[in-house]
Amino acid sequence: MANRLAHLVPHWIEHNDSHAKQFAEWAQKARGAGLGASADCIEAAARSLREAKEHLGNARRSLPKRERYGRSERGA
Repeated sequence: MANRLAHLVPHWIEHNDSHAKQFAEWAQKARGAGLGASADCIEAAARSLREAKEHLGNARRSLPKRERYGRSERGA
């Protein structure tokens, strides 16, 4: 289980980073188009993803060290 999480959590972090950047770009576009309320909501979603990234980073750091560095649960 820890080995699987060691592979999934970094992927989730990267995936959320990508979405947070897209959200920020679209929030800016929405604001420029006069859609301030929508932009505010999209920015809030981006903040939530950044908060999720912090939690996922904590999860990654809480895994056994051998899992964080790609060694199998059986080895090392």
